Amino acid sequence: MKMKRASLLILLFLLFLSISIAAGKEVMDMVENIHWLGHDTFKITGKKVIYTDPFKIKREDQADIILITHEHYDHCSPEDVKKLQGPDTVIVATPDCAGKLSGNVKTVRPGDRITVGGVEIEAVPSYNTDKPFHPKENNWVGYIFTVEGRRIYIAGDTDYIPEMKDFRVDIALLPVSGTYVMTAEEAVKAALDIRPQVAIPMHYNSIVGTEDDARRFAEGLKGRIEVKILKEE
Repeated sequence: MKMKRASLLILLFLLFLSISIAAGKEVMDMVENIHWLGHDTFKITGKKVIYTDPFKIKREDQADIILITHEHYDHCSPEDVKKLQGPDTVIVATPDCAGKLSGNVKTVRPGDRITVGGVEIEAVPSYNTDKPFHPKENNWVGYIFTVEGRRIYIAGDTDYIPEMKDFRVDIALLPVSGTYVMTAEEAVKAALDIRPQVAIPMHYNSIVGTEDDARRFAEGLKGRIEVKILKEE
């Protein structure tokens, strides 16, 4: 009986290990489809083409979905949105962005959940705790959206906030530059609360922040969470 129980435990462990390895590979494959275009702008490719906070777009493209976190000019940039906007593009944004944009705009507040073209999107809080630039009462957002079964979190302009403890995601895109958002050290604390399989630093090398911020973030998570520093495309 003990031998059978030990064999069963070994089989269960091996099954769990194989599932974990497969899931990890799927997440890393997804990371290959995430392209950093600078600042908080990412292009995520797959069945749908998703852009976040388009800013200083270098090449015209056609997005299926555009996610905008708040109305500051470096996140809600109508001229950059137009470079990506086709007749079927859906823009998801906060209400204060709607008047600046045209086309199919869906507005959200923290806590809202919508589905666009089969992509599940959750708006989550994004705000400052010790600086005045992004007040909580503005109801600005980050997004958790599901692409091919993997949950991706784009934090927006935020500090390290208590709500992050409740986020369950596979990939986290986190600001690291300080001044208007979390510092690299605060972003490490955020990543440890969120526990993604992969964390990707953003919000540097434009307006504020340098690659040193991204490196400090990666060093702070060494051996705990995989960090991928993307090259700007």
